[in-house]
Amino acid sequence: MQPGSLWLHLTLLGASLLAVLGWMDPGTSQGLNVVVGESQAQESRGFEVTRREGLSTHQLPGSCGKTLCSRGSRCVLSPKTGQPECRCQEVCRPRYVPVCGSDGRLYENHCELHRAACLLGKRLVTVHSKDCFLRGGTCTMAGYARLKNVLLALQSRRQPLGERDSRRDPGTQKRLLVESLFKDLDADGNSHIISSELVQHLLTEQDLTGDLLGCSPGDLLRFDDYNHDGSLTLREFYTAFQVVQLSLAPEDRVRVTTVTVGLSTVLTCTIHGDLRPPIIWKRNGLTLNFLELEDINDFGEDDSLYITKVTTVHMGNYTCHAAGHEQLFQTHVLQVNVPPVIRVYPETQAQEPGMAASLRCHAEGIPTPRISWLKNGVEVSAQMSKQLSLLANGSELHIGSVRYEDTGAYTCIAKNEVGVDEDISSLFIEDSARKTLANILWREEGLSVGNMFYVFSDDGIVVIHPADCEIQRHLKPTEKIFMSYEEICPQEEADTAQPCQWASAVNVRNQYIYVAQPTLSRILVVDIQAQKVLQSIGVDPLPAKLSYDKSHDQVWVLSWGDAHKSRTSLQVITEASTGQGQHLIRTPFAGVDDFFIPPTNLIINHIRFGFIFNKSDPAVHKVDLETLTPIKTIGLRQHGCVPQAMAHTHLGGYFFIQCQQDAAAAMAAQLVMDSVTDSVLGPNRGVTGTPHVSPDGRFVVSSAPHSPRLHVQEVSTRGEIRTLRELQVHAGVSDVAFQRSFTHGHQYNAYTTLETEPGLLFLELSTGKMGVLQDLKGSPPEPGQSWGGPRRVLRDSGLFGQYLLLPARQSLLLINGRQNTLRCEVSDIKRGATVVWVGEV
Repeated sequence: MQPGSLWLHLTLLGASLLAVLGWMDPGTSQGLNVVVGESQAQESRGFEVTRREGLSTHQLPGSCGKTLCSRGSRCVLSPKTGQPECRCQEVCRPRYVPVCGSDGRLYENHCELHRAACLLGKRLVTVHSKDCFLRGGTCTMAGYARLKNVLLALQSRRQPLGERDSRRDPGTQKRLLVESLFKDLDADGNSHIISSELVQHLLTEQDLTGDLLGCSPGDLLRFDDYNHDGSLTLREFYTAFQVVQLSLAPEDRVRVTTVTVGLSTVLTCTIHGDLRPPIIWKRNGLTLNFLELEDINDFGEDDSLYITKVTTVHMGNYTCHAAGHEQLFQTHVLQVNVPPVIRVYPETQAQEPGMAASLRCHAEGIPTPRISWLKNGVEVSAQMSKQLSLLANGSELHIGSVRYEDTGAYTCIAKNEVGVDEDISSLFIEDSARKTLANILWREEGLSVGNMFYVFSDDGIVVIHPADCEIQRHLKPTEKIFMSYEEICPQEEADTAQPCQWASAVNVRNQYIYVAQPTLSRILVVDIQAQKVLQSIGVDPLPAKLSYDKSHDQVWVLSWGDAHKSRTSLQVITEASTGQGQHLIRTPFAGVDDFFIPPTNLIINHIRFGFIFNKSDPAVHKVDLETLTPIKTIGLRQHGCVPQAMAHTHLGGYFFIQCQQDAAAAMAAQLVMDSVTDSVLGPNRGVTGTPHVSPDGRFVVSSAPHSPRLHVQEVSTRGEIRTLRELQVHAGVSDVAFQRSFTHGHQYNAYTTLETEPGLLFLELSTGKMGVLQDLKGSPPEPGQSWGGPRRVLRDSGLFGQYLLLPARQSLLLINGRQNTLRCEVSDIKRGATVVWVGEV
């Protein structure tokens, strides 16, 4: 007899014996029928165990001792009647010995198949077919994703989020929903979900009978039981439903990183967690990861932000967050330190005994440098006397009445946390009757032709010495140009006086002045040392604006072509500081109405890019100043802005763009653009008017000729823009100039001319103290030519100057900024609206 037949006979025999002895309920035959046809060996072993348990246990009447339940169920006493009854088994031991059921499903083991048969109340047997096992693998990743979405959707309907939770971010809402589903599936509350609990959920959830692409809840164990222990923990459940658990230590929410200019730095995001998505970095709300920036171009394997060759434009806030989880972010404050850079004035001076002498030192750096003085190598503080005093936080050393022993080398030293710089200002006390070395050096270095205002008026070129308040040199219109023997301002008719017409002028390294003569379509080059016109350079018709690119020694010339600006062109004069042998280059840019080249200062001495724009095009175009090629176009259409003027601060790298006045708007807006990303950040806090930035980049003064408001903003050394104050003025502002404070170190004052009133407004930017200089003689000038600048031009006298020049209708007004008083008036100078300051030569 075959072994299989033997087990079958034994099984039938055992069933007959049980029936004879009365140990089988009539209803149990169905349970026996369920298992008929299974593997005989499995059935016989199970039956023998049941039989032995029944025979060896003596139970009282009304107990489970006489009740035999089919596979997949067990006997329990009814809590209502106290009688034994068979109930479907709640849980099976977690074993993965898969079997195929006659219903076509793949079960984790035999117990799970029997339990399912009991719960469904139908006959289920094991079948030996490969189709079942293959069918168990038909659940693809797409189907599995759909299954999980269905499970979450059903859970959301079954247990909707409360009002408080519904206001949370989507990531938190999903986590709460997944936790709720886990709790419902974990029937026994032991923090582990096993296959029987998943099957129970499948059987009780009526909405899971649809097309799930061959997937079932049991596939959660197949795909996401990472440790293969036959159960799912909450952490594995998080992974299955892609619930990202992120953490950020409270002390790491804001990190300050300080780096010295010129070095590189790495900003590391410390957001951690399982399944953390890639890190997204932002600056001023703009994503950096995909911009392909030149100096921020490598995010590394750990998603760190690398910045190479840090400059002050990089300072500011950078944030990082995991993709899709913006609610948890880390802020990195990048602070850029700059070693001090100083200038002293004068470098050399000679004074007679009993006269006053001042030595000034200007220092820039981040943090703000501390200034100290040495005299012949000894600290000045040890030699303090009533005659010697330090003003403006040490930036000025003043001697009230000099003596012979005050002669010496005075060294200004500026220090901060990252460096030191020093320079020497020499003071000689000599009798004026003696020709000393100091006096000889004074003349040979050309100091007698420096520190002057060059004014281009109807009657030629006037050189004004502000300290003496007199005309030092006057170049008449008939004076000849040195290299061509043409007149400075040629007359159309011999007997008719034709006034000179000037447009724009620039100072080229205190060596030459380039000035445009629009009606003559040429540029004059003035030699400052000789105080003569050296040559003329022919350019396109109506040159209206000049700008000097110090970084590349180029003068940019914008010509209108005609009075209607219908044929505008942009040309560049190279090697401008040579005075001779320059080259005139025509750029490829067409339709240019204006352009902007950021200024240099002590900290920023090289500029790479400029901007051109057309006043009918809502965009600015970035240009490489060295190659004269376009880099990119930055659109302003979404802000409804057609650019009219620009300004720049190196602190944080902001550009301020004034938009044209819209007929429908009360006042044109002003935009802020980030030079790191070349992206527009948005409106500038409601500020309107033409922006003017102080030489150190710290203050922004915005004003307009027809607005009674004057906006003052400050840019911190962390790249933060904040509004200091908004002032009311009686009339619109025509022009703005800056001057170093004589009472507070590292501060600036602003001076503004009013559009329709003769007064001069002065403002201490740091304190907000404001005043108006009213007793100005002379009436405001008449409106100039269409290519002219502001109606009432205001020019300062450089880094160490204390004078300002304000043209009137028939004269020039010199203002003493140190005392905020009118110094003097220089008469008989008409329309001197084009003014250039020449410093120490």
